[in-house]
Amino acid sequence: MTGKDVFQGGYRLNVGMVIVNANNQLFWAKRAGAKSWQFPQGGMLQGETLEQTLYRELGEEVGLNEADVTVLAKSGRWHHYDIPPAFQRPDRTPCLGQRQRWFLLRFDKDNSLIDLNASPIPELCQWRWVDYWVPLSECVAFKSTIYREVLTEFSDILGIKAKS
Repeated sequence: MTGKDVFQGGYRLNVGMVIVNANNQLFWAKRAGAKSWQFPQGGMLQGETLEQTLYRELGEEVGLNEADVTVLAKSGRWHHYDIPPAFQRPDRTPCLGQRQRWFLLRFDKDNSLIDLNASPIPELCQWRWVDYWVPLSECVAFKSTIYREVLTEFSDILGIKAKS
């Protein structure tokens, strides 16, 4: 791997993670240096597969590894969102937004394994378990459509009643 982000049509390729516990609550995290809450996610690097990106980002952002989770599903398609100019980072290659493949992960181990400081520069600073549909009312507006699509797709797998 070269360490360079992968772009396609102006969108950074990325994986997103919906981590669910035994009570079908979702792992919900606050972004470091911001007020917003989100699901863990991260960009693919050149030479990585989706699964390699998934486990690298899971380790960097949440401090968990492949043995700590069970993959229940991968989204049936790529999803994308545009990043408003106010949220774009000047230290990064300019991009239109993120193009993501999402994974539904089951975490049935002890919460003490979760370590937001596993990376030298943590991307997340707080976390909590929330009821399944809470992220739709707490996420930043530009992610709301993608979160609704992904949670709706995964709700069938978990037997969660669809949000109307």
